[in-house]
Amino acid sequence: MVATLLTFSLAALLLTLTPGLDTALVLRTSIAEGRSHGFKAALGVNLGCYIWGALVALGLGALLAASQVAYDCLKWVGAVYLLWLALQLVLARPQPLSLSVPSRHPHTRNWFVRGCLGNVLNPKVGIFYVSFLPQFIPVGHFPVLWTFLLVSIHVVFGTLWSLVLINVAVKASHYLQQPNIIRWMNRMTAGVFVLFAAKLALSSR
Repeated sequence: MVATLLTFSLAALLLTLTPGLDTALVLRTSIAEGRSHGFKAALGVNLGCYIWGALVALGLGALLAASQVAYDCLKWVGAVYLLWLALQLVLARPQPLSLSVPSRHPHTRNWFVRGCLGNVLNPKVGIFYVSFLPQFIPVGHFPVLWTFLLVSIHVVFGTLWSLVLINVAVKASHYLQQPNIIRWMNRMTAGVFVLFAAKLALSSR
């Protein structure tokens, strides 16, 4: 059992450190919106992991792995959502980031929801959990509890990595808070979202 947890922890750590959509979202949000919004995005991603874990534990994730129609529907919804996020970033009017004086105009973007939806609407995450988690559930043990235990390990690594990214991003924001730089960063992040949307749209089970 200990060997199983250690093996999964190593795999989860490598998965966490692999650059992806979540990394881009947390970095961009932290630099342009501030520490608290970056952390909200990270928490949203974590909630998305738990939602996928619940679906896998309840057996609904297996439906996604077995049904091409279910996979395609979620895939296209996820791709459209990523394109919508990219469009929002391109059209956004960047403002200088103030780290000491609160903004008179409160943020209207809910980065917690965006982080969560970006994870939940990615069927690749579901397929990964369906195919990956069962390999580390010991025979004869309660699969639901073990599923959430494994997901929690993944979430812990994700949270720690997000904290590193957020702190680095906030420190860098002192030099990257000019509107022109934020506009360039928004476009770069939007480009990443478009690439992930295309990759998701062309993906298969």
